[in-house]
Amino acid sequence: MSTAISKMSNSGKSAREVFCTDALQAVSICAFVVRLLFETLDYGVRGTLFRRTPTMRFMMLMIPKGYETAAPGTLPEADAVERMMKYNESLQQAGVLLTLDGLHPPTMGARVTFDKGQARVIQAPFPGVSEVLGGYWMLELPSLEAAIDWAKRCPAGDNETVEVRQVMSFDDFTPDIQQAAAGFNEMHQDKP
Repeated sequence: MSTAISKMSNSGKSAREVFCTDALQAVSICAFVVRLLFETLDYGVRGTLFRRTPTMRFMMLMIPKGYETAAPGTLPEADAVERMMKYNESLQQAGVLLTLDGLHPPTMGARVTFDKGQARVIQAPFPGVSEVLGGYWMLELPSLEAAIDWAKRCPAGDNETVEVRQVMSFDDFTPDIQQAAAGFNEMHQDKP
């Protein structure tokens, strides 16, 4: 307050003029600090503030033993779903979950194989198949190690395996493949 009074008497300006000048300088300094902050920090897709870190997408694939011959309409037990939902919520709260889904048993699907350009449909059960997918998660993380850490936390049963795989990005392709895949980035603009 005494600074404003001395500025008024020394400059011949009113209290309002001095206050507004000081406030403008303070706002300018704040704006500079905020701009500097946002040049080094970024808002994540889910609204959490984090330092810019290169991220990769990973799929965690749930492979339940015995699911390859499960009857149509087979569902997990309610307590297993409850445990899995808590895990899914922790992935979401951490801001790493992009999407997830469970899959019906293979007995409710089919396989299409190709030989010499000819498609062949195979109805389930699939001969010689001992492992099938029961579901998946798509995560965005900084490293394979981080994805493995999340997979280790999964409340999977004794008969289940979680496989972790990195998803290819456009940058993984060589220039000739990038040229052949023209339009790939546009297909993924609004997708994880």
